Amino acid sequence: MKINYLNNLEDLLKRTRPRLFSSYRMEFKNCFGAVAGYVNGSIFVSCGKFGIALRLPPRTLAELFKEKGVSPLKYFPNGHVKKEYAVIPGRMIDDHGGFKKLLDKSVKYALSISR
Repeated sequence: MKINYLNNLEDLLKRTRPRLFSSYRMEFKNCFGAVAGYVNGSIFVSCGKFGIALRLPPRTLAELFKEKGVSPLKYFPNGHVKKEYAVIPGRMIDDHGGFKKLLDKSVKYALSISR
């Protein structure tokens, strides 16, 4: 597992939503050279050389893609686009309150599709 990606992802999640780890079953696995975060068995976040990507509902994605710097997730330059994911730019991650809301939507969405 890419330890830097894992450490970055765990640190970000613990800073943003510290109770996430005690409220849900959290796992981290390799995913195409990146690290994917799972909540109760469903992927909700990914961290790799592209940065941080969140799995989000279609309506949220449509709004996010209007924002400067938000892009679709591709694990490889010539790979296919992961349609349920948006790569979140650093400025949005640094907006603690805004990122917390996006992270909450991502967790909620992942939990809703794992039922």
